[in-house]
Amino acid sequence: MALALTIENCLPEDWETATLVGRIWLPEVGGPAVAAIKQERVVDITGIVPTVSELMNDANPLDRILGASGKDVGGLSEILVNSAFDAQDPSLPHFLAPVDLQAVKACGVTFAESMLERVIEERAQGDPSAAESIRGEIRETVGLDLGQIVPGSDEAIQLKAMLIDKGMWSQYLEVGIGPDAEVFTKSQPMSAVGIGAEVGLNSKSVWNNPEPEITLIVNARGEIVGATLGNDVNLRDIEGRSALLLGKAKDNNGSAAIGPFIRMFDDSYRLNNARSAELTLTVEGLDQFTLKGRSSMSKISRDVADLVAETIGPHHQYPDGFCLMTGTLFAPTDDRDAPGEGFTHKIGDVVRIATPQLGALVNQVNLSENIPAWTFGTGALMRNLSQRGLI
Repeated sequence: MALALTIENCLPEDWETATLVGRIWLPEVGGPAVAAIKQERVVDITGIVPTVSELMNDANPLDRILGASGKDVGGLSEILVNSAFDAQDPSLPHFLAPVDLQAVKACGVTFAESMLERVIEERAQGDPSAAESIRGEIRETVGLDLGQIVPGSDEAIQLKAMLIDKGMWSQYLEVGIGPDAEVFTKSQPMSAVGIGAEVGLNSKSVWNNPEPEITLIVNARGEIVGATLGNDVNLRDIEGRSALLLGKAKDNNGSAAIGPFIRMFDDSYRLNNARSAELTLTVEGLDQFTLKGRSSMSKISRDVADLVAETIGPHHQYPDGFCLMTGTLFAPTDDRDAPGEGFTHKIGDVVRIATPQLGALVNQVNLSENIPAWTFGTGALMRNLSQRGLI
């Protein structure tokens, strides 16, 4: 299935006035470049700042971007088209994930509706056929709008006691309405894939789904300086068997997609825009199946700034900064195959995550074992930048 990577389909609706930063692969130097989007051109600013991480850590990253002249490496439209994995000319530039040395972190169970789906995974112990009956049992037992409960509040504590009495307490409810948020490492620095790439599923999984998420860009000082989109690919059956399998469920080759670009905070886009974002999700399969979903950031249980504060502070530092996937409202309950088994991916699915002010992140699904291996890590980046005289 062709990936439609065009300015109209992938860029923010106001892209001409937005401050956008990305990364591109430059075949002629065998390495990546930090890129600014200026009008319909892609400008290499690596000679001014060698990594996106260093740019985000700058005292005035916005001024650094706006004042950068750099080297024109091609038209935005042409590089977007060449970023589709199945139509890529390896001799031409293509876009990468817009982060490099930053840690790739994620928060889970930040929305009430998706929180219940995590509880269902746990109680189903990875069996999708058991999900529907458990879903009804939990909703009948809880009998509350969990979205109205403030995590860590007295009401949340009372609900916890009631659920324990009914034998319904769960580790997912603990992080959903308890005092501490779930924050985990989604993938390693340099391992995320960008727009047009294949995303990966571990071949052991038979029950899995995309997770459309606002992804915050945070510098080493804990300042949120921009935002982008993320797909926190999730293996429901593996995580459902045991929370101790979270790493196997979340961190696989191609399991973190980020992009298309970082939108820097400026006069036209601020943190409150990210707080109110409405995300859409579309999955189109080779079997003609189409799934549509939404995730409204206004329904998040914890403010995104609080999630950042739980990630970085006196308890944990990130000298290269980090990006933080903030969780999703999306709960994949539509049946794809057998009734009651809900949704799961199939090879060849095209996933499109979009919101008007950040654009669209488009990827195609394959097995982690069958997509290109991750070979260009932090060491390779340092060697390449050194050879180019940039560090």
